[in-house]
Amino acid sequence: MNLAELQARIKRNEPLARHTTSRIGGPADLLIEARSSDELLLIIGRADEMNLPCLVLGGGANVLVSDKGIRGMVVINRSKEMKFNVRDTTARVEVDSGVSLIALARDCIERGLAGMEWAIGVPGTVGGGVVGNAGAHGADIASNLYMTRVLRRGYAAEWWTPRQLAFEYRSSALKKYSIHERPIVLSAIFDLRRDNRTNLERRSNEFNTKRKTSQPPGATIGSMFKNPKGDYAGRLIEACGLKGMRLGGAKISEVHANFFVNVDHASASDILNLVNVAQAEVFKQFGVELELEVELLGDWGQAKSSSDALFELEDEE
Repeated sequence: MNLAELQARIKRNEPLARHTTSRIGGPADLLIEARSSDELLLIIGRADEMNLPCLVLGGGANVLVSDKGIRGMVVINRSKEMKFNVRDTTARVEVDSGVSLIALARDCIERGLAGMEWAIGVPGTVGGGVVGNAGAHGADIASNLYMTRVLRRGYAAEWWTPRQLAFEYRSSALKKYSIHERPIVLSAIFDLRRDNRTNLERRSNEFNTKRKTSQPPGATIGSMFKNPKGDYAGRLIEACGLKGMRLGGAKISEVHANFFVNVDHASASDILNLVNVAQAEVFKQFGVELELEVELLGDWGQAKSSSDALFELEDEE
């Protein structure tokens, strides 16, 4: 690995709106893409040695980045290796955490392997999917995960079982950590089974059609709130008469009220203001406290920029 080339890829004050599905987010003091799991480990290790805050971002879905941006280093995870081990009727696939869920679903379908077709239209990466137990169409990450490799800060990488991950609805043990202390997902192994490719393509097409007709196009974060037990966040927001409400450049979708859309250069504050309105109205009218599914990232206070931080990857003399 050429450390000098890696060093040259570091960007300063990079707008994170370029790296999120909502096209919202202020600057990262320092930003670099990790194109392999080895690069990811090297960058994180070096940041830890320097005591520099370091946050790993995947596909940029399900996160709302502050207008003030993120202090320290942001690593865009582009690790993308996939290894398939196919048996007679079953298979396992080990994938890097930077692999997109959509790409994983497509590759599985092309090989006639069932288990991940539910993810065919789900934005984000495997790493983020494991942290938040991403799911759709009655299935989720927990449905097929065999093990995941994680890196706890200051420790060697280790394999965690689903039991250790303690999956819940749109959550896991990893999500309980604060964002800068959270163990980093490096890779994951999924259990799959043989199936007819035509059947898998038919199911995935049905899933895509359903998603396109029930969710808005354009720049969205993803589902804003978790569904409360026995109900749906979108139904409650719509019942409050908030569907289509707009603040600044942000709008509650008229297609699905649990999706907030960046319709005209929305700021993170625009989105957060809509969130506050929706939470207040749903609680006022139904007594239900809506819990965010989206994570708030970055500087929401008065922290000073560390854009003058010097991040060196070369070996010290």
